[in-house]
Amino acid sequence: MTEAAIAAAAIAQAIKASGAIVRLEPAEFSRILDRQDEPLVVVSAPAGVFRSKWQYLTSYKGLAFYAKSPTQLMLPSRALVVSARTIWIPG
Repeated sequence: MTEAAIAAAAIAQAIKASGAIVRLEPAEFSRILDRQDEPLVVVSAPAGVFRSKWQYLTSYKGLAFYAKSPTQLMLPSRALVVSARTIWIPG
């Protein structure tokens, strides 16, 4: 298993354990990424007829942060990016 896959699994486990996901506007999500040295970002690109937004998920200081954007966000070059087919957020 790659380092990024292990980190993505850790984020998923943290979400299950905590149940807290903070939904942010894309600009605020980008500010959270700017505070991290090597942010891990899970990205789901739009696909198909019904999905028209990019989805992003990251973890920072024990919380999971989620954003949807109609356009692709510019991620920091230092980010570890994991491409996901889908990101499912409860509620």
